[in-house]
Amino acid sequence: MDKHIFIYDTTLRDGIQGLGVNFTLDDKVQIAKKLDEIGIDYIEGGFPLSNEKESLFFERMKAEKLTNAKIVAFGSTRKPKSDARRDPNIQVLLNAETPAVVVVGKTWKAHVEHVLRTDEKENLEMIFDSISVLKQAGKEVIFDLEHFFDGYKDDREYAVQVLETGSQAGADCLVLCDTNGGTLPSEIALIMTGLPIDSLKPLGVHFHNDCGTAVANSMIAVEHGAVQVQGTINGWGERAGNANLCVFVPNLCLKMGFQAHMSSQLKHLTSLSRYIAEKANIIPDKRQPYVGEAAFSHKAGQHADVISKAHNLMEHLDSSLVGNERKIILSELAGKSTIVKKLSKYGTFDKNSKTVNKLLETLKQKENAGYEYEAAEASFDILIRKTIGKYRPLLTLNNYHLESYKTWETPSKTVGRIFLTSDGKDIMGAAVGIGPVETLDHALRDALLPFYPFIQSIILIDYRVRVLNPQDASASKVRVFITTSDHERSWDTVGVSENIVEASWEAILDSLDYYYNNFVE
Repeated sequence: MDKHIFIYDTTLRDGIQGLGVNFTLDDKVQIAKKLDEIGIDYIEGGFPLSNEKESLFFERMKAEKLTNAKIVAFGSTRKPKSDARRDPNIQVLLNAETPAVVVVGKTWKAHVEHVLRTDEKENLEMIFDSISVLKQAGKEVIFDLEHFFDGYKDDREYAVQVLETGSQAGADCLVLCDTNGGTLPSEIALIMTGLPIDSLKPLGVHFHNDCGTAVANSMIAVEHGAVQVQGTINGWGERAGNANLCVFVPNLCLKMGFQAHMSSQLKHLTSLSRYIAEKANIIPDKRQPYVGEAAFSHKAGQHADVISKAHNLMEHLDSSLVGNERKIILSELAGKSTIVKKLSKYGTFDKNSKTVNKLLETLKQKENAGYEYEAAEASFDILIRKTIGKYRPLLTLNNYHLESYKTWETPSKTVGRIFLTSDGKDIMGAAVGIGPVETLDHALRDALLPFYPFIQSIILIDYRVRVLNPQDASASKVRVFITTSDHERSWDTVGVSENIVEASWEAILDSLDYYYNNFVE
């Protein structure tokens, strides 16, 4: 099957309506350029009338030369009883000067009556007039039929009338929207089978994920004639989100046999997913299909043994096709095959070698003490290096001193000093912060940065604490996980202690040691 499907990204408009998602103007421009690089066909930039930032985005994008994508301005039909040529909704779309525009129109009669407060005939005229004016101005017009599936279930005849009106007005694509996200795949198939597709302009679809079926609905729609699919990176969007393009596009190209401009760039999909998550300051979903850290991870020793012999027996496709990588996770379930796989980057080791046995024993001892390497592979890499003699210590700690204080009603503060030896030099760092861990981290960076410029690019993106023996109350042992990034990749480390600062220190030191040993010559 070689049918081409157009991919329409609405991360910068619908995506930012999701809980906790926000981008600066610079973020939006940079993300648009990344989306263009990977081969997205349409990038919906936002609603120019909503705020100044949205309007400025379109101004900024006029100076950008995109290779693959068309920037799209989002808006709605003219208001009831107005002239489309002078209507502010239409004018703002024209002023955005984008090659393509989206016009949203009502399909569900209940919305026509209660939201637009007009009648069905006027709604059809609003749709026709708005699209006609934009087409006369030379725009590619994408007509989003809001609440199409709910409208169709309420009154099939009127929903089809709205479709036909958009087609007759000259819309280049008619997008069927499941705005409430409540339609199931079986309903999508039934409804689309009943549409007069041959007499209409090309169809697109826009699904929300309120039933967890947005990707499945998109796949069903493509099988029933849709040629454009709208969605967002990572599935972000209002309420439960939108169709996740990081799942839909690999399914489309690698499973269903369809083509998209993105087909040749799927190897960059994982990095795109994580790049946009970092821009939004959101921790990437490790369990996300295809691009998640856990998507090609294997924990049980038996699974790891099978992977070492024939990976296709335990994975549905090669992780490199989407730019991800296989991970063999270390835990109490690990066998010697897991250890051998981890050691493979440093040479060839026999299952029964002293090195393998020593590492397996060390792993079990560490886990008995409360360490967990399933989610801290960078820390285990340091253990491997120490065991096989390939460890370069970044520093030796002489001492650190932290003093927390609070005076009257002023916020608490922590003063910290750290004394280290690195590359034969005694160095010192100092910092003032709020909490002791933050202050210790800043003091360490203060000491190292003059000698190791790479420290500037290392950022902490997640910090998690788990109490291991809560029955001991305030004397409990804690396990600290941190996730660190250099803006291109991320890694996880662990520390364990009855002292939360000491556990944090172990995890911080491992994170810097890992980068220093693996990426610094």
